[in-house]
Parts: sequence; C-alpha cells; structure tokens
Amino acid sequence: MLKVLKEFFPNQLHQAIVLFLASLLITVSIASCSEPSTSATKMAVINTTEIVPPAGEPGKTLDKIIAAGTVRVAVPDDFPPFGSVGPKMDLRGYDIDVANEIAKGLNVKLEMIPVIGNYRVPFLQTDRADLVISSLGKNKDRAKIIDFSQPYAPFFSGVYGVPEAAVKSADDLKGQTIGVAQGSLEDLELSKLPAGAATVKRFANNSLTAAALVSGQVPLIATGNVVAAKITKDNPDKKIEKMYIMKNSPCYVGIRKGDAKLVEKVDTIITAMKQSGKLNELSLKWFNEPLPDLTPPA
Repeated sequence: MLKVLKEFFPNQLHQAIVLFLASLLITVSIASCSEPSTSATKMAVINTTEIVPPAGEPGKTLDKIIAAGTVRVAVPDDFPPFGSVGPKMDLRGYDIDVANEIAKGLNVKLEMIPVIGNYRVPFLQTDRADLVISSLGKNKDRAKIIDFSQPYAPFFSGVYGVPEAAVKSADDLKGQTIGVAQGSLEDLELSKLPAGAATVKRFANNSLTAAALVSGQVPLIATGNVVAAKITKDNPDKKIEKMYIMKNSPCYVGIRKGDAKLVEKVDTIITAMKQSGKLNELSLKWFNEPLPDLTPPA
C-alpha cells in the first residue's frame, strides 16, 4: 500500500503524509475487524435514553405488518438460552420460540433480525424492527422512549440447591451455608440479610459457584435463572431445584412508542400463551423449570 501511495507523493513531505494516511487506514481496518459480526454494527450508535421521534409511522405498525404479511423481530443470537446459533447455523432459544408464536398469532411470516444488547432500542427507534424480543427488561428510562408488552419471560435472581435443603424463603436460610459469585447482584441481595442469618461463601465467579454446589461444597447457591438453567441441564442427577426467587426482573416485548394497537395485540397473544400452557412449556424446555410468576416488581 505504501509503495503505491509513494508513486503519487514522491517528495519527503508528501511521504510523511503518506505514512500518516497509511497508519490511519490500518487503524480503521483493525477497528472494523474487531467489531461483532452481527448486522447491528452497520448502524450508527444512538443514545438509547434520548427521547426522539421514532421513525416509521407509529400507530400504524400493526396494519403495516398485516398488509406486508411479515413481522420483523429483533432477537438475540449470542445469549443462550434466550437466543443463540445452533449447529446448523439456525437461531434457537426461548426468545426465538416466542417470536415464532407471536408471528403465528399475527398470522404472518417471521423475519428474525439478530441484534446485540445496545442496539435493541435503536432498532425500534429507527424502524429496523417492528418488535424486540430479546431478553429486554423494563425501566423508567426505556419507558420514556418505547412501549412494552406484558412480561413474557422469566429473568430473576434466585436461591437454588439440593432438595434436602428445604428452603422456601430468606427466613429459612438461618443456619444454612450458601454460595454466591462475589460482587454479583445476588451477593448484593444476600448482603441485605441480618447478620448471622446464613453463612455466605463467596467465589470468584459463577462457574466456581456452580461447581461448589455440584461437588457438594455448599447445599445452596444464589444465582440468576439463566446460570441455574445450565447447571440443572448439565447435572440432571443432582436434582437441583429452585428454592425461592430473590429478585424478579421479567422480560418484555419492546414496541415502538405510540403503537397502542400492536401492544394490545401482542398482549392478547402472550395472554393466550400463558393460558394454554405454551409459555410454561417453553420455560421447561429452555430453563428446565416451570414458568414462575411474572408479576413485575412494584
């Protein structure tokens, strides 16, 4: 590359310019190669808490979906068990199955758009997707710029352990030993317990915490349901159970601000999935436990 550029810049001053341009090109090349391969990187980052007029025609999205015969849904491809790429390069996971069920409820085809966390809200704001079904939590900042369905997926911190532990609430932890990843959200919750309520063993990460439970070092651990799903799946002989939920933060379908008709329709579909047992079936399939109460925190 330098040789070619020098032919156009023969003197020393121009060669200095060439070196600067070459280093700039190399820097840009390295930066672009280090980005995730998902199509989300083709889009400029925008402030996910900024209140801006959404693109498209909010309020008419449901009509456009029906007219097009297709719903565009942003889904995860790197966050199992909600969504990941299977051995045949197909998308699979809890969110993928829910997206398929919602498309069926709308009686349209499903177009899935892989998305990484930071781009979920921007995809709605810029009309890259009609819905976001990607382990999306609800908070006050997000509620200012997008709308939400009712909760459809479990996402919580809980206490898990062997059946013999017989723990049903924080009160039952007295005299028990419980493991937790140091500095985690679950560790923060355990720190709120009265002094001497339980013996807390802190480990460097979730993997070591899980290993402590599986090996019998501790009869209980506090962890997220996603971590627990993998532990129970990998160790069916241990019969690890959820004792109780410490902190509930369910997931919602993200919908463009002002699309009240679409919110109502999606809510109707989710309600039907709950009543039919379909969501419970998916919870057993992907989280290895029945669907818990999805009532959001007050």
